[in-house]
Amino acid sequence: MGGRIDLNCDMGEGFGAWRMGTDEAIMPLITSVNIACGFHAGDPDTMRRTVGCAVRHGVAVGVHPGFPDLIGFGRRDMNVTPEEARNFVLYQIGALSAFVRAQGARLSHVKAHGALYNRAARDPQLASAIALAVKEYDPSLVFIGLANSELVRAGERLGLRVASEVFADRTYQPDGSLTSRRLPHAMVTEPREAAARVIRMVREGKVKTIDGQDCSVRADTVCIHGDTPGALEFAQAVRQELEGAGIEIGPL
Repeated sequence: MGGRIDLNCDMGEGFGAWRMGTDEAIMPLITSVNIACGFHAGDPDTMRRTVGCAVRHGVAVGVHPGFPDLIGFGRRDMNVTPEEARNFVLYQIGALSAFVRAQGARLSHVKAHGALYNRAARDPQLASAIALAVKEYDPSLVFIGLANSELVRAGERLGLRVASEVFADRTYQPDGSLTSRRLPHAMVTEPREAAARVIRMVREGKVKTIDGQDCSVRADTVCIHGDTPGALEFAQAVRQELEGAGIEIGPL
């Protein structure tokens, strides 16, 4: 029994002379990349460099828009209106698309970052604002959202191509949300355990929550974070385990 999954990773999240993660090493292991656009991380040089790396490796390029919060890395919630969110997401899509077009490629998808993603997962108005920005720019783009969340529902309402996302290295709450990074046991740090969870999500559509219960999920794409310690070894192990289980890995 096989299955299919896209492996995505958030990249281009350095800023100026400061580098985050091992993007060049992880890029060949994934099939989709979500690139920061200067609001929560990233800058023009980093954006161009990361797009170029993705193009060389045949990785699908996506936009990773976040709150305008460089100091907090986009992981702090911000009080913005839906109209403000719509506009700064559209702004970030436009910024990255210039670098993609300049290198002869095309955008594949959009996936919100950090606190913007987490709040929109439960806030229908914010989710709709992000989805609307995607539709305004290009309704053929894939809109990635947390499985069973308001992001997925907003994209479907607007007729977008929606991909439900699951996480290899995060634990789940009983309602299907991700455990806050501020809480204990938020992260799955053992690669084989992470891979086993992903395999079950792909094949059975279920994940074990923090309280030991099963939660139903749809798994179109799985996120492997590139900014955690040992990220390269983690990505290598997860991909190896998935392929060993007969799961096909390919872009959205």
